[in-house]
Amino acid sequence: MNDARPAPGSEMIIQWRKWDGSPHWRHESVYLGADEWGDWVGQPTGWRSERPGREFLAPGPNVTLIPRQTDFALTVNRAHPKQVRVYIDLGWDVRWTDDPFLATGIDMDLDVVRVEGERGTWVDDRDEWAEHSVRYGYPAEVMAHLEELTLDLERRVRAQLAPFDDATADAWLDRLEALGLERLTGHLH
Repeated sequence: MNDARPAPGSEMIIQWRKWDGSPHWRHESVYLGADEWGDWVGQPTGWRSERPGREFLAPGPNVTLIPRQTDFALTVNRAHPKQVRVYIDLGWDVRWTDDPFLATGIDMDLDVVRVEGERGTWVDDRDEWAEHSVRYGYPAEVMAHLEELTLDLERRVRAQLAPFDDATADAWLDRLEALGLERLTGHLH
């Protein structure tokens, strides 16, 4: 694992792929810094996220934690039209590359979501998880680990234990907004 990181405020990329190596989401981001939970990156309003066949501009600021463990990434939105506050991508090999401006990971379909309002917290995309486990041939030990981790993350999000609490992410969202990058549109290649 590479320990080099960009300077806070530097533009960088988070690149997801699927188990078979095919490209998935690519997020233009900015490195914010690190704390006891791992590295935090942000995506200002208007910065691009894209995958084959789909792209969008961030409707509001969000921050993503790339933890030291390599099996998930936590994204927290300040404001979002669908009221999504917490979105955890279960993953595999989520890490920094030899390029300190690039973090990568394998998207493993399962997500833990928390919204403001009645719906609360749930595990999303179980149908995609089941379909892709057959299509891609996920190893049984990877599946067992991620299924257990998903339930643990769901419990921790419901309890709002750090770093899944509002205060931890809000400090990083404040840091992102203080950079004043919202009026820019990212065009990293």
